[in-house]
Amino acid sequence: MMVFGLIGYVAFRHGRKRDRPVTLWIGIALMLYPYVVSSTWLLYVVGVALCIGIWYDHHG
Repeated sequence: MMVFGLIGYVAFRHGRKRDRPVTLWIGIALMLYPYVVSSTWLLYVVGVALCIGIWYDHHG
């Protein structure tokens, strides 16, 4: 939870500074989704998927 929240905060700041709305919203999702997901395996799957989304937005 802490790792994905930290990654989300960094993505949020980067998206705001660089005017990248997709990265900004994925960062917000990374910060907030652990509060609604209770299953550990689902926490990791969704977190990795959102991190891949940030990578794809940055490099795609």
